[in-house]
Amino acid sequence: MNQHQFENFTASSLYCENCQATMPVRERLLLVLPDREIFDYLCTGCASSVGQREVTGGEKLMAQDRVRRIR
Repeated sequence: MNQHQFENFTASSLYCENCQATMPVRERLLLVLPDREIFDYLCTGCASSVGQREVTGGEKLMAQDRVRRIR
């Protein structure tokens, strides 16, 4: 099994306090900084923010490099 597939996780569902249930989420780019990007997870039921994810510049470059190698 290829270990690279476990280096980057994105959530497909998270617990929402407003809906009081685990709900599907959308990922929205919140902020772009020189060294990282911050993504916000929004509940698809009520559109409230239920979490965040940060991607550093190094992680982004490694992911792009892996995609190039696969092709």
